[in-house]
Amino acid sequence: MRFLPVAVCGVLALTSGAWAEEKPAFGAQLEGFEYPHELKRHDFTSQRAKLSMGYMDVAAQTPNGRTIVLLHGKNFCAATWEASIATLTKAGYRVIAPDQIGFCTSTKPTNYQFSFQQLAANTKGLLDSLDIKQAVVIGHSMGGMLASRYALMYPDAVEQLVLVNPIGLEDWQAKGVPYASLDAAFEGEKKTSAESIKNYQLKFYYDGKWKPEYDRWVNMAAGLYNGPGGEIVAWNQAQTSDMVFTQPVIHEFPNIKAKTLLIIGGKDRTAPGANRAPAELAKALGNYPELGRLTAKAIPSSELVELPELGHSPQVEAPEQFHDVLLKGIAAAK
Repeated sequence: MRFLPVAVCGVLALTSGAWAEEKPAFGAQLEGFEYPHELKRHDFTSQRAKLSMGYMDVAAQTPNGRTIVLLHGKNFCAATWEASIATLTKAGYRVIAPDQIGFCTSTKPTNYQFSFQQLAANTKGLLDSLDIKQAVVIGHSMGGMLASRYALMYPDAVEQLVLVNPIGLEDWQAKGVPYASLDAAFEGEKKTSAESIKNYQLKFYYDGKWKPEYDRWVNMAAGLYNGPGGEIVAWNQAQTSDMVFTQPVIHEFPNIKAKTLLIIGGKDRTAPGANRAPAELAKALGNYPELGRLTAKAIPSSELVELPELGHSPQVEAPEQFHDVLLKGIAAAK
């Protein structure tokens, strides 16, 4: 699930005795990890395979008639939106939070051609099954790339687009980052541990400042690798890393028709593939303050809100500040 190999993160030298007993371990569909709301199932067939998408459908406390779809990032799950779901439903919104195929509580297919178009189509199928014609679509990290693709494919179904520190604001391949084969990515994924996840997030997400409440999300991710489905989890993560690297959406930003709110934590330095790029190029990648401003210029009807002191996951790092910005931004688009 990491964008960097474990070697970069400095794996701790731990003995296999006591530590083995302390490792979080969950099933291949995150069995054993508690979601904040009832987990429902959307079963469908795709690419000749029977698949099941886990999702939460949480009713508004006092409905305002609007629906929000929350799209998780590559190193996250629908459950990571816990605080956002609570805030949004209290404010009157119905919230749909799916886990994409290959992630978290959803099916981990052995043979699947991952693409943002396919994941967008899967998401549209879920919303169609719930008779949701239009929604505010909020995407974080990789979910921002997916949300952008969804808005391009289904413009009439998007009331408003919200991008929260989306990756893909630069084309790493075009800038000169070398390609990594699926086999190499798979070998790297198999080495993922709670330590490597935490070290990566500490460096790239939270500007070197860790809070105890982040541990839950580290354990959630690490538990998938430690469980009985660890190998297929690693393979799907390698496949989706390839998808992220080879399927840029940045070049189509001018075609997005939806009114767009772009929320950028300025301390973020996430840049898939930076570890294998030449040193000078690596230093220039992931400059979110600059990337956010360029993206705001590229998307025709967009508003940029900068959060200079926050990192890659403002909804986790500073939920009250983030939700204040989010609620104002989506209310204004009504």
